[in-house]
This record gives sequence, structure tokens and C-alpha cells, in this order.
Amino acid sequence: MKYKYTGDRTTVYARPLARLIEQLQRLPGVGPKTAQRLALHILKRPEAEIEALAQALVEAKKQVGLCQVCFHLSAEPVCEICRSSNRDNGTFCVVADSRDVIALEKTREFKGKYHVLGGVISPIDGIGPEQLTIQALVRRVSKDQPKEVILAISPSVEGETTTLYIGQLLKPFTKVTRIAFGLPVGGDLEYADEVTLARALEGRRELD
Repeated sequence: MKYKYTGDRTTVYARPLARLIEQLQRLPGVGPKTAQRLALHILKRPEAEIEALAQALVEAKKQVGLCQVCFHLSAEPVCEICRSSNRDNGTFCVVADSRDVIALEKTREFKGKYHVLGGVISPIDGIGPEQLTIQALVRRVSKDQPKEVILAISPSVEGETTTLYIGQLLKPFTKVTRIAFGLPVGGDLEYADEVTLARALEGRRELD
């Protein structure tokens, strides 16, 4: 048994349980209490169910990578959206993260192709343009010549910096627009409801 001090009390964890709780706490949004609750729940589940979960985690990590074209998550070299003949090749939507692609797809409003940056410019976190897929985006736009590129990046300080930076790079090649500010400043696209996102797309305006 292992004694582990948490907060203002001492709790006894078996060593494997303590390791499980510690690993669960590494997940985003999972604090000590949630990690403990999840760990205890896992221990109560049938062994076959836990083995299936573990296998799914390992397979997802091994098999899911990035699309070679748009950098969205994909189990194939080129993702399903990029391969689809039903998507509009004349419109690109630029987002920070694959979670934003998922959120926008739920609206069923956007019929074009995507480009995932892999984050936003944030000097304080050591993330500059070279750490993102911005140059790949410029090459793609200059080659494919889409009619419009929509910048759908969350309206945080870092998001604004990224939007303005990319806008200046793409203006020589095509029309560049940004989604409307139906989203709260600092809000993430993935947490917005489908109606808000749909209206943000519909109300997009050309970047100054």
C-alpha cells in the first residue's frame, strides 16, 4: 500500500491505483477528484471491457496520424474530407485544431475543404509561425487557387494574431474572409453550439 498526501488529508492508494490516478490526471480537464472517480470506476468494470479500452487507446495512437493535405486527423495518408468528390474545392476553411473541424462539420453548413494549423501563434508558449502548418497552407493556396479562404480561428488574442498574420500572407492569392464575431472573445469553436457556428459562417466578412 502507498500513502499519498492529497490536499489536507492522507489517502491510502494501492501503488497500481496511484499510478492510474496519476496518469488520468494528465488528461486535459481532469483534476485529482475526477481522476480518482474515473480510476475507481475503471476498477469496477469487467476485465474484457478494460482490455478493449486499452487496445482502442493503443490502436488509435498507432494508426491515427495527420492528413498529408490538410493536416486533419486521419487513419489514411489523405483524409476522407480531402478525398471526397462532393466537397467544394474552391473554398478552404482554416482552423487551429482538428476539434474545430469536428465542430464545424456538425453544423453541416460548410461544404468546402479544411486546413488545420496545429495551433495558434503564441510567442509566450514558444509557438511561432514555423511551428504551425502556415507555409504548407500558403503553398496549397498558391497552387490550388481557391476562390475563398475562410479563417475560422477562435477570437482570442493569439487567435487574432494568427488570423491577421495568415490574412496578409494569403491576400495576394485569393479572397480572405473571417467568421463573424458571434463567438465570445476567448471562446473556443469546439464549445460553440451548431447554430452559433452556422451563423458565424454565414456572417463572415472579408479581412481588412
